[in-house]
Amino acid sequence: MSQRLLFGVYPGGVTGDDSGGLASGPPDDPERVVEALDLLQGRPERPFLVRAYTAFDDSTGLGGPHATAAPEDTARYAVRGRRLDLVAQYRSAAGDVDGYCQFLRELVDQYGSVTSTLQVTKEPNETTNPVLDGCHPSVREAIVRGIAAVKERARKLGYDELRVGFNTTPLFGPSASFMAQLTTLGGPAFVGELDYVGLDFFPDVFRPVAGPELPSAVEGLLRHHRDAVLAPAGLGHLPLHITEHGWPTGEERPPHRQAEVVDTVVRAVAELAEELRLSGYTHFALRDADSSRPGLFHRFGLTTDDYTPKPAFDAYRALIDRHG
Repeated sequence: MSQRLLFGVYPGGVTGDDSGGLASGPPDDPERVVEALDLLQGRPERPFLVRAYTAFDDSTGLGGPHATAAPEDTARYAVRGRRLDLVAQYRSAAGDVDGYCQFLRELVDQYGSVTSTLQVTKEPNETTNPVLDGCHPSVREAIVRGIAAVKERARKLGYDELRVGFNTTPLFGPSASFMAQLTTLGGPAFVGELDYVGLDFFPDVFRPVAGPELPSAVEGLLRHHRDAVLAPAGLGHLPLHITEHGWPTGEERPPHRQAEVVDTVVRAVAELAEELRLSGYTHFALRDADSSRPGLFHRFGLTTDDYTPKPAFDAYRALIDRHG
């Protein structure tokens, strides 16, 4: 029996693209979202993550409540055993790490009671896309100090089960030094406060992978990340959570192939979970941003934008029931 995984999904309809913009379409329908989440979760007592995004920038007003941007009012979905996987992006052009840390404390105040995992920054290793955090100054300091700020506030409020971490995309060659730079900056105190590390990866989306080669490609990437990236940086002991994975439909991307990719990747994660300390998998995304648009970033959903299930929806539902 493979190790049980903590599953989740991003339920919103807005998707970032590779040029710093957003792909969007019809507004979210909260009732349909709840119906889909109930089906994926399978039973109310099963732990299940609802991924949500909010961001700090130089216009953020501190001291008040902070709404989730994608999707809106995500806390409404944190019921019946579901909890938030909250992503707090850092987008300060001024490098305002002090403000970001205060923002994080206020997120714990506001959402701590319904949050399971709080991710400090998003893809901070990516430096070419302005929608991602690596484009902003002092991002490494924001991670190190932000992790400490979250843990301190969570302990003060008694949220002992709130887990804090950060994520990256796959790291190869010189870029793999990003992890070591973080641990050098933060030292043992930083490493000691981390509960997990996340990984966003999208095999066969931006670089083609032949179908028969996908299982070995997934395994190779996960082994590389554990053995060649995390371990040398002193993070090899931490759980690794797949924080984003998906495969869009569209022209020359048939829905049945999406289901095959989801099945292949999740099965690989489940089979390697115990050996590589893989703690969970979150799918991106529940629904298409806009099913009428041909762009790559508009059709990542397990459903169309009107919540009609694609074959991948039932495939993911079965995988959760088997491995969750």
